Amino acid sequence: MKSRVAIALAACVVWAFAGDGLAKRPVTVDIGGNEAKVSFLEGTAEAMKSGEQTWTALCAGDLVGPGGEIRTGPDSRMEILLKDGSILRFADKTRLKLAALAVHEDAGTREVKVDVLLGRTWANVSRTLGVQSGFEIASENAVAGARGTIYRMNVYEDQSALVRVYDGSVAVSRPPQPVAPPFAPVGPPTKVAGPKPVPGPTKVSMEEWVFIVKSMQQIRIGADGVAEEPREFTTAEDKNDWVDWNKERDARIEETPGEPPK
Repeated sequence: MKSRVAIALAACVVWAFAGDGLAKRPVTVDIGGNEAKVSFLEGTAEAMKSGEQTWTALCAGDLVGPGGEIRTGPDSRMEILLKDGSILRFADKTRLKLAALAVHEDAGTREVKVDVLLGRTWANVSRTLGVQSGFEIASENAVAGARGTIYRMNVYEDQSALVRVYDGSVAVSRPPQPVAPPFAPVGPPTKVAGPKPVPGPTKVSMEEWVFIVKSMQQIRIGADGVAEEPREFTTAEDKNDWVDWNKERDARIEETPGEPPK
């Protein structure tokens, strides 16, 4: 059994380092509208399909679908490519759920949502479907939605988050909060009054916030869900191996013909 696992991992390593492993951005990607392809993998990553309880090792070239979970190993990096050419990258020790992966080029619509439980995610969102198509990276305390842009989100163990935008703009908001039913303490038996009219349902107001974060701006969201005002960040404070690697890969992407240069 161990030998089979070793062979499978060896095959992944060979596949991951064949050529430069660079995801291209052609006009049409040979991927289903409800799936994504692992376009680059360095190190290890596992996936668990929706409705299953078993983790399976991923290789470059594998397809992943909506509802599935992904986790990357230590010292690992992973990239997935969507049908419209959008790209998502995940750093080491990142865990996420592909909540939605619907890309319908014929209809010009896209509903992509990635729920990040922990770790670092980078998104390079294609503009091919226009501004009416949705693309979200979400955590417990923030939702970062874009139409066509480059941005990243870090989600920390206490569920605080950092969003930085490199191109375009991103709407960052607080996720809808569940409303708990009122708690009625149990006391001694009491006489129950007869039937009487009950008022209909009413809307429950919840504290919400939305910020538009522009190019070279960031926003921090605390573990309590409270967001700071967006502010500019510098290239110097943003510089690290993860950011440099993503910028290098973005610079090498083959742009879709007809799109404006970034």
